[in-house]
Amino acid sequence: MTTMQVPTPDGRELEVLVEGDEDGFPFFLHSGSPTAAVAYPPYDRAARERGLRLITCSRPGYGASSPRTGDHVVADDVTDVVTVLDAVGASEFVTLGHSGGGPRALACAALLPGRCLAATSLAGVAPRDAAGLDWPAGMAEENQAEYAAAAAGHAAYDAHLTAEALPMLTAPAAELAEALGGLLTDVDRASLDPSYAAYLAEVFHRAAEQGVVGMRDDGLVMMQPWGFDLAAVRVPVAVWQGDLDAMVPPAHGRWLAEHVAGARAHLLPDEGHLSITARMGEMLDELVAMAGLR
Repeated sequence: MTTMQVPTPDGRELEVLVEGDEDGFPFFLHSGSPTAAVAYPPYDRAARERGLRLITCSRPGYGASSPRTGDHVVADDVTDVVTVLDAVGASEFVTLGHSGGGPRALACAALLPGRCLAATSLAGVAPRDAAGLDWPAGMAEENQAEYAAAAAGHAAYDAHLTAEALPMLTAPAAELAEALGGLLTDVDRASLDPSYAAYLAEVFHRAAEQGVVGMRDDGLVMMQPWGFDLAAVRVPVAVWQGDLDAMVPPAHGRWLAEHVAGARAHLLPDEGHLSITARMGEMLDELVAMAGLR
């Protein structure tokens, strides 16, 4: 395992974590929102077993990654991905994005077709302006309140996250299920065993090292157009989504499966937002196959 600080052309720094097979094919993991680059043995093992070098980073404002200044869109994060890939000597790569990381994986597929060989959206959110999609419908009350605050603007959203989200981000592992409240469906609550809870708690604690700035900027970005055209995606893409997901409703996964050309859809009736991550090995097998690596 290697951690490093990677400078960006605009004077920021990105916190980067490299695991998996050190000689393997590059696999860029975009974790959810809130996020941070934290080692998780099951993901490391799944990558190693498939000959993949696992690369992830804390997005701007999370962990030890510098926040951005000014407005930005999802597409801007692809520039950071390129910076990280160049820093670790990775030319081609495959990618997977979970939850708020899903749009970043799709952005890589759309904007880096000569470099990104395949992409997976795992319980990934759909665009806020998606035609025919009632975007907040089916979300837990906590998420509906959060995005309503985000729609009210920077100051209102910052205040909401400080009052409502920061206690969740700083909760100890043993209290995490209670802190997540209605965001957890029964299947997700059952999947939150001590090791997974410890991992998520560490992710949240690291994500909050700069307060709510990273989570705030992530949420505000989701309220805007993404800055790229999903119709432009030409590399192989898979969409994985559980029907028992209160964080990103299943309608988001169905919409993406219908609007990303050629997407392989895995719409699973018995999975939630967290429980579905236990299928990481299956997803990586598919990702490797889609990229033509085996």
